[in-house]
Amino acid sequence: MIVGASLAGVRAARAARHAGHTGTIILIGAEEHLPYDRPPLSKTFLTHSSDHPAAHEPDEQAHPPAPAVLMAEDELRDDLGVDLRLGVTATGLDTDSRELLLHDQQRLPYDRLIIATGATARRWPTTTHLAGLHYLRTLDDARALRAALARTTNLVIIGAGFIGSEVAATATQHGIHATIVETQDTPLAHAVGQTAGTALARLHTQAGTTLKCGVQVTDFSGTGHIEQVHLSDGSVLPADTVLVGIGAVPTTGWLTDSGVALDDGVACDPYLATSAPGVYAAGDLARFPHPRREGTLRLEHWTAAAEQGAHAARNAITTAAPTRYEPVPYVWSDWYSHRIQIIGDPHTDQPSTLIGDPDTGQFTVLYRHNNHITAALAVNQPRAIAKLRRLITQKAPWADALTQTTTLNPPATPPAGSRTESRAT
Repeated sequence: MIVGASLAGVRAARAARHAGHTGTIILIGAEEHLPYDRPPLSKTFLTHSSDHPAAHEPDEQAHPPAPAVLMAEDELRDDLGVDLRLGVTATGLDTDSRELLLHDQQRLPYDRLIIATGATARRWPTTTHLAGLHYLRTLDDARALRAALARTTNLVIIGAGFIGSEVAATATQHGIHATIVETQDTPLAHAVGQTAGTALARLHTQAGTTLKCGVQVTDFSGTGHIEQVHLSDGSVLPADTVLVGIGAVPTTGWLTDSGVALDDGVACDPYLATSAPGVYAAGDLARFPHPRREGTLRLEHWTAAAEQGAHAARNAITTAAPTRYEPVPYVWSDWYSHRIQIIGDPHTDQPSTLIGDPDTGQFTVLYRHNNHITAALAVNQPRAIAKLRRLITQKAPWADALTQTTTLNPPATPPAGSRTESRAT
């Protein structure tokens, strides 16, 4: 049984078959749509083939756009033998009787179960009666935002994380005036630190996106629809559309009182097994211990979801010889014409070093712990990221990583290492 027709869920179904499982696989999805690929929803999906998003709006009301599916329905049903049930919501889990509870009062028995219900967009803390406030997590969210952008001149995005930054890039490239409002001093400071965040901010400002950091949204105003966004510094931004991109919350409410241990997600052991016998977790909600860091880790990235879905399924099927999940995390993001890649697990309390010149749109930030490289962020550096992945996996000495990265990044800035600094948490 797999709960969540997500990337992790689909990969789990495929891996279970490849691992030799010949029994029933039921894949439960709360959305009506076939499992789809989420990364394009904040990028190309929001645009049309013409220069402006409004080009084909009337046609879309009858034929709404669809993203690429992860697997065709006949592949899932016929090739993998999956019992695909869409538009079905899990409401509870009885781990004593090993039954999944559904919204229509059905109880489905299971031998092994994988939780892959992902996360939902974090909601804005106050309510507003005004229209024009959007979120972006699901296909339906993306369709609504896409339609809104077709009528938008001024877009305000709350939050300079991955989703907010990707949507800002897409909108700016299609002639919409985009403004990002961020409470921290730089984009992604909580994830990659001040040094990398400052360098990433240059990508926005160079492209023409307005970036307002260190301020908060205090109110919205308008007549029936949001027309202005009020900020804590007293300024007021014109707005036709507002996107809230302030993170995601693990979808675990249906597991309350199930006996599955929760900890800002589903608490797992190194094998992605939960506290309930026969129950595993994968994807955005799986929190697991990692040998490279103290405490536990939860990843909300495409690569992690794909890996974890397959890993959890293999361990669920081959219980006699489970393997630990010990990845080197990897995430990418596209802003404007730039490819941002992060390998490893950047700690905001670790020293970081900037190599290269952010004004050229080509730079790398390295992270270290004691005398070893632990993570790297690279912009438009595919050769560097390939080498750095190997060095991080090998826990290579800091000096080796610094030398090899400097060779790939001609120093247009002060000598490598001279800008090393401890980043604020």
